[in-house]
Amino acid sequence: MTKRFILFAFCALSLLFNGVVAEAQQRSPIRTNIKGVVRDSLTREGLPFVAIFLKGSDKGALTDENGNFAISTTANFISLNLSTIGYNEKVVFVNKGKDNNVVIDMVPTGVALKELVVKPKKEKYSKKNNPAVDFVQKLMDRKRMYDPKNHEYYNFDKYEKMNFALNDFSEEQKKKWLFKKFKFIFEYMDTSEVSGKPILNVSFKEKISKFHYRKSPASEKEYVKGITSAGIDEIFDEESVQRFVEEVFREIDIFGNDITLLLNRFVSPLSNIGTNYYKYYLTDTINVEGVKCIELSFSPHTPESFGFLGRIYVPLGDTTMFIKRVKLNVPKSINLNYVQNIFIVQDFEKAPDGSRLKTKDDMTVEFQILPSTQGLYARRVTLYKNHDFLQPQDEEIFNKEGKEIVAEDASIQPDEFWKENRQTPIKKSENAMGKLLTRLREVPVFYWSEKVILALVTGYIPTNGDDSKFDFGPMNTTLNGNSLEGFRVRVGGITTANLNNRLFARGYVAYGFEDKKLKYQGELEYSFNDKKYHSREFPIHSIKLSHKYDVDKLGQQYLFTNMDNLFLVLKRKIDNKMTYQRLTRLEYKMERKGGFSLTAGFSHDIQEATSIIPFEDGYGNVYKDFTEASFDLTLRYAPGEKFYQSKTNRYPINFDAPVFTLKHTFAPKGFLGTKYTINKTEISVQKRFWLSAFGYTDIRVSAAKLWSEVSYPNLLLPNANLSYTIQPQSYSLMNAMEFANDQYLSWDLTYWANGALFNRIPLIKYLKLREVVSFRGLYGSLKESNNPEFNNDLFRFPTGVRCKPMDKIPYMEFGIGIDNIFTFLRVDYVWRLTYREAPGVDLSGFRIQMHFSF
Repeated sequence: MTKRFILFAFCALSLLFNGVVAEAQQRSPIRTNIKGVVRDSLTREGLPFVAIFLKGSDKGALTDENGNFAISTTANFISLNLSTIGYNEKVVFVNKGKDNNVVIDMVPTGVALKELVVKPKKEKYSKKNNPAVDFVQKLMDRKRMYDPKNHEYYNFDKYEKMNFALNDFSEEQKKKWLFKKFKFIFEYMDTSEVSGKPILNVSFKEKISKFHYRKSPASEKEYVKGITSAGIDEIFDEESVQRFVEEVFREIDIFGNDITLLLNRFVSPLSNIGTNYYKYYLTDTINVEGVKCIELSFSPHTPESFGFLGRIYVPLGDTTMFIKRVKLNVPKSINLNYVQNIFIVQDFEKAPDGSRLKTKDDMTVEFQILPSTQGLYARRVTLYKNHDFLQPQDEEIFNKEGKEIVAEDASIQPDEFWKENRQTPIKKSENAMGKLLTRLREVPVFYWSEKVILALVTGYIPTNGDDSKFDFGPMNTTLNGNSLEGFRVRVGGITTANLNNRLFARGYVAYGFEDKKLKYQGELEYSFNDKKYHSREFPIHSIKLSHKYDVDKLGQQYLFTNMDNLFLVLKRKIDNKMTYQRLTRLEYKMERKGGFSLTAGFSHDIQEATSIIPFEDGYGNVYKDFTEASFDLTLRYAPGEKFYQSKTNRYPINFDAPVFTLKHTFAPKGFLGTKYTINKTEISVQKRFWLSAFGYTDIRVSAAKLWSEVSYPNLLLPNANLSYTIQPQSYSLMNAMEFANDQYLSWDLTYWANGALFNRIPLIKYLKLREVVSFRGLYGSLKESNNPEFNNDLFRFPTGVRCKPMDKIPYMEFGIGIDNIFTFLRVDYVWRLTYREAPGVDLSGFRIQMHFSF
């Protein structure tokens, strides 16, 4: 859901800018495009990892694993100079300012590199007797030996800048009519230092911090001294965007087994399984900052899998196998969405004791969300200096909550602070982001387009721009329907910090045209923390009072969306297992930056019977409603959790962090009209487990037990999903209120293979499909004291609902799916494995989900 927010926003903004950039295009320099293949002159097979330099410039490229390459540049150059170990150098001249398609043959010649000998003879790749494999094995053996975190303490200064831009404006955009309204944007044009393509920066972020590491007890802290941002993404939740960007473009550790990038896990070329996953070649010796280095090239055996093309540079004769520089990119055929190119460069220095110190981490990613739309460009440059292994002067920093500690004045640092502390100067176009946006927003078509995108992405419509005191929404709940209410309309909204930065209100009114009843909810919340815009901002420390009158769907819970979501209106079964609920709740919530949260609440709940869900006990007494007044306490611990915060819900950015939840609810009989004592305990654990080259598995296990006698609305009713969509933590083929338990154990396992099979099937691999396998189930039971068939004091199960206790076998579902259809669609076929003889149930069926992923 998070990725859908961010990618949709950038897609919409790139479509908007398709018509904005044309004037700047008219002033772009002449471009030369070169595509081709480099081959062995004898075997005519493509040569991998040939270095191609544009003589007379600082530009160049590298052939892929099949010998193909593509260069697009406005740089002035003389010729193409090609070199790779084992072949004679080649010089090729092309037509500048035009499109060139070339086939280049290189002549092999034997080369000796010290005692490492590389033969040019074309043969099937083999690990045996391969000096490159022996070389990389030495790197693997020593990668932890010179880790700076072997010291008791490790500190350094860190500077990071991140910019997003519109990339490589096409000639077709000159025909767009919108450029006439944006003649000023050429003043803000820039050129990519990596590709040489013209770009227009639309977002720029900077952060200055101090990193501290302690070995024992283990702790890592980053103290942020300054942080600033400007750009088109400032209309969204700033901290959520920052979390998302940092997670997507996470710093790479090539010395681990896996590399996290773009919310995926790539196999590191120095992984323990590297020699089985990659092909390695000793390709050249070159100078890196005046040091002559051996060049080790590598590529994955299966280019569609999550691996890198790249090179590692090790100083010649260095017995410690110190890595001086790393260059990474990805194969063109990789099963990765929206990404056209990735360029990563890391530089290292050797400390006097041999420790490996990173000094630079430079990453550039070129995107295109949709074909024929404006390309996007992202670059993150991180610089490191002042490395030391001393104990910090203030060791109390290790006792602070969270991994990142942000100074109170970090976001309001003056210009002098940035000038003094930047490790590299910024460009004029990066510093002029605010001026560009101001001028863009003076044009009505951009101004209103931005407002529409904001409403679509956030779901809310501000009433007065940035100064809005009240926002209408969420908009996706405006229209809905069900069998009890018929067609339903709803309107609501929230107050913002512009009205009061500690006191907030939110609510809605809804009307059903079938039952002709007005529903409503009102909420008043006081925050003990100042908020920037809305009450749900992390961390929450508040007390709130709410009251609502609405329908309550028994056996259906919506964990990551609203009950009224328009996309859930189509159901596979009649959705009529509902009561009317009057719920008043007082709640205190406290969240800590370390991932711990506590919620304590008191609820007064009146459930009103309907024609489908009556309340009748075993003696024939009929009740129009029943009441419960309960206390609850929830403890939740999710260390390292990252999420995107909307104005209503939170959507996980990833599921890497473990989540532990413990909840207990108690309602004493007779208290404020409570009909039955409720004593209930619930516990759950969830975690994502990465399997390196073989994808990942999401696992969730939960259990609950009722310790008291309760009637059926308070029993443990499994969460049934009646829609055709895939909903988390629910059962796709179970009917609502099909089972009732007073204790249960449930599991939900989903394996995402990331194309492990499809990537190896000819033709199919070009579709970039990914496999999904799911298995979920629930094992529960119901004591006779909680079964209305044996206890007349309890409400009887409604006639026609077919609610019953489970037998001695668990309920289970199994699904096989194809993900990444058209890059955004998942389709599963799900089978019901048990209780197939039950009347009125679905035995199997298709389920779909729309989600964006890289």
